[in-house]
Amino acid sequence: MTTDTTQITTGAGTGAGTPVPAPAGVGETVVLDVDEFGGRVERTELPGGLRVLTETMPGVLSATVGIWVGVGSRDETDDVAGSSHFLEHLLFKGTGSRGALEIATAMDAVGGEMNAFTAKEHTCYYANVLASDLPLAVTLLGDLVTDALNTAADLESERTVVLEEIAMRDDEPADAVHDLFAETLFGGTALGRSVLGTVDSIEALTRDDVDGWYRQRYVPPSIVVTAAGRVDHREVLDLVTAVFGSRLAGPARPAPLRRGEEGTATRPARPTGLIHRRTEQAHLLLGSVGMGRLDDRRYAAAVLEAAVGGGMSSRLFQEIREQRGLVYSVGTALTHYAGTGAFSVYAGCSPKRVPEVLRLVREELARVAAEGLRPEEVARGRGQLKGGLVLGLEDTGSRMSRLGKSELSYGEYLPVREVLARLDGVGEDDVRAVAAELLTRETCLAVVGPYRESDLDRL
Repeated sequence: MTTDTTQITTGAGTGAGTPVPAPAGVGETVVLDVDEFGGRVERTELPGGLRVLTETMPGVLSATVGIWVGVGSRDETDDVAGSSHFLEHLLFKGTGSRGALEIATAMDAVGGEMNAFTAKEHTCYYANVLASDLPLAVTLLGDLVTDALNTAADLESERTVVLEEIAMRDDEPADAVHDLFAETLFGGTALGRSVLGTVDSIEALTRDDVDGWYRQRYVPPSIVVTAAGRVDHREVLDLVTAVFGSRLAGPARPAPLRRGEEGTATRPARPTGLIHRRTEQAHLLLGSVGMGRLDDRRYAAAVLEAAVGGGMSSRLFQEIREQRGLVYSVGTALTHYAGTGAFSVYAGCSPKRVPEVLRLVREELARVAAEGLRPEEVARGRGQLKGGLVLGLEDTGSRMSRLGKSELSYGEYLPVREVLARLDGVGEDDVRAVAAELLTRETCLAVVGPYRESDLDRL
């Protein structure tokens, strides 16, 4: 099982653009997009609020199907921290009709891959198979989501596996620093906690905690099924209807789009975070609170991020690695959630070089905040994002994922050509305005390395 920390910053959104058909009635299918190659995106809302989206991809022989549940670590309280991820593991241990070995054997027998990931705002169970084996994939995944046993014995055996995953994260400084940064930035809020939970919270979880989470949260209004590849929308609808059966009864509507109305601080919870570790390299994340995923300025922010630290031609890479040779790895990241987000710069370097690396990063960010980017940098950033978006959608898995995140995170689907048009619409003034705001916000610093708290004051 995996945890998903990536965010699609240009996948869908609100605002002007290609008109999206009006919401369909329950059971009515709406065609969201048709391309010149015969590709087709369709959406149907089934009774009970469950939504099904498919993308037909002519020319491929495979299909990827995912069952998305709009629940993640952000929904947890302190006493059940890590339960969403724990449950993701536990569902593979067996259902009312299949044991864990039967589930694995059925998928291996057709050469398919089945897995899952948990993020802060959603969980996804997915399978990649030959198109002819799509019925098997939908049946197996549906069985996990609707009929898991979650026995006490399975919980105890999987508890050890989850604790080992936490230990593996702790042994990898480049991973640990990201969870530390979230904690430093967002503090004791749900966004500040690791998706994995803590050793204490995982050891304290009971069968009733985890199974109760499952019974309460894994319900049709919170579920989206997406499939991409050589798929037929009507066939997928029939398969999903058969799997969910009586659970689709009732007039319930989909769960409302998560918007983060509860509010999140606009400044870091604390200035620094440290994990003392005798490592050969120090791992650093410097960053600030960013913008929510429904903010229309995210396209300009994405172009800014790409030019500042998103590739080998970026300012930070050229200045700190290529020109000075101070690091092996340096780069930026934008993360978007409902109502908030984060902008960060990562670097890994020798502990003795940390002060100089941080000085250079801060100087470059201040320069961009004051001056903006050159026209050629904006153009290069747009091109990098456009190429990355299109190349990243060459397989059925990425298309399936885009459908799920569009529906759960944005509440609408934007054709790729519309996203490309929005990126093309980002100008130098747009980037300058975003840089002047985003790069002047109060920052925090997370460090994993051979330091003490008193050392951080000098960084």
